[in-house]
Amino acid sequence: MALKPPLTKLPIKTASSGFYRGFSMDVTITAKIIIGLLVIWAVAFPDQAASVLNGLNGFILTNFATWYVYVMAAFVIVCIVLAVWPSAGRLKLGLDSDEPEFGYFSWFSMMFGAGIGVGMLTWAVAEPIYHFGNNPDVMQGFATAKGEDNILNAYKWSYLHWGFSAWSSYAIAGLGLGYFAYRRGLPLTIRSSLSPLFGARLSGKMGHLVDIVAVVATILGVAQTLGFGVNQFVDGMARIGVGDWLMNAEGKPSSAGIVFAIVIIMGASTLSALSGVGKGIKWLSNLNMALSIFLLGFLIIFGSTFFGFRALFVGMWEYVIALPGMIFTIYSGENPVDQDLAGWQGSWTVFYWAWWVAFAPFVGLFLARISKGRTIREFVLGAVIAPSIMCFVWFAWAGGTAIDLELSGQAAGKIFGATDGGKIFAMTDILLGEGVLSWLMAVVIVVLLMTYLVTSADSAVLIVNTINAAGDEGPKARPHIIFWGVALGAVVAALLLIGGIGAIQTAMVIGALPFSVVMVLMAIALIKAIYLDGKREAAGISSTAPAETTPAE
Repeated sequence: MALKPPLTKLPIKTASSGFYRGFSMDVTITAKIIIGLLVIWAVAFPDQAASVLNGLNGFILTNFATWYVYVMAAFVIVCIVLAVWPSAGRLKLGLDSDEPEFGYFSWFSMMFGAGIGVGMLTWAVAEPIYHFGNNPDVMQGFATAKGEDNILNAYKWSYLHWGFSAWSSYAIAGLGLGYFAYRRGLPLTIRSSLSPLFGARLSGKMGHLVDIVAVVATILGVAQTLGFGVNQFVDGMARIGVGDWLMNAEGKPSSAGIVFAIVIIMGASTLSALSGVGKGIKWLSNLNMALSIFLLGFLIIFGSTFFGFRALFVGMWEYVIALPGMIFTIYSGENPVDQDLAGWQGSWTVFYWAWWVAFAPFVGLFLARISKGRTIREFVLGAVIAPSIMCFVWFAWAGGTAIDLELSGQAAGKIFGATDGGKIFAMTDILLGEGVLSWLMAVVIVVLLMTYLVTSADSAVLIVNTINAAGDEGPKARPHIIFWGVALGAVVAALLLIGGIGAIQTAMVIGALPFSVVMVLMAIALIKAIYLDGKREAAGISSTAPAETTPAE
């Protein structure tokens, strides 16, 4: 079969006038209806919504655990192949003459802040502490719960969830989008990444369906992140003295506190999104990276310094050595230990894999948007290795300090007993004591938390509008930016109020499943495109679009 030039045009019908001018009405209106119905259902029929969502969640975690585990393992393998494949690694996400728009610091700051940054303030302390108490090694009798022999296991399992697997899923989405948008001149939207498999058919209903699934998954994935962050943000504001009304009698965020926090965060994020990637989002990303470095520096110097070094380097070694086994193991069986292991894997690993998949259309498209001009090898190293190491550093000193304080008895169970979002505040209180310094550190954490939340939310709103506008971002999107800012806040508020963070987790796991299929197809399409482009190059056939057809910045 003779080689043909690649597809370089994928027209998507958009409205030529009216409120939806420049937007795909099939994608935009359908996505708005789905999200709107979810919010109305959750508010009007909270008991029914919780029951149905929990039932679907249980079905997915029981029947699709194997799928999620193998899919995420495949993403890691594909990223390794792309990085070491000589003809693939040197290809640019763009034309050969294109140069990166952002410097390394801003690129990494935006990538980390939008991708996982906000999770560090909750889980860098909470997850190592949890796995220190229980993990598969403890369940199988290989280590002692809360014992010295379980410290590195706590890191091994924490690194699994926040390391190479998570960022590989983002890299696959980002590479697929960037490769076809900036090398082929196709629209910067999810459907374009499947063009080697389905061709021009993606201009119609098939492409609309792919983009709708991506928008819904994005909203639910970001809602998950915001849900954790909002609870922690309310806890932090209460700690710095904003008002006792932020918390209820049980010590959890009150309904008024949740609504108050969402209004602040979504209001700021909408204003930032209106300013675009090069202004508000870039400025906020640089600010939260600077504050992150300050907080991390404090923990390295005044926390458990040498404990953290061991947790980082030895823990990373344990993680890398155990990684093949961890990413391919499926726990199943009839005996009680196997059932406990399967329950742990569903609650932790499979949940995380669903979360990262739901987050991938947002992070992937955002990474593509800020990575034009970088090579595939540079992208993989920058989007998988560097952020993973940054996560490991956070977990080593934040979680390591917490574990060390509990092991030594200095914490006296205060960190163990705090809520997930409150653990970092409990830890800094112990390090600094009760007083002005502790209050000032709480303020820094609250400000940092807000900048991360705003960065995640404004990036998500911008990306949703880019997908709805057939890959085009511009001033015409402003009314829709406001709509999606309100809609995202409404989803978070509705699900938090009907069932807390568990309701958001459930909705996210359900929304991630169809997009996981899209992501597998993205990986296959990317490999096929790179392979055929190599053959085209050898045959003297161009594999890039003419310069004037590549998407404008």
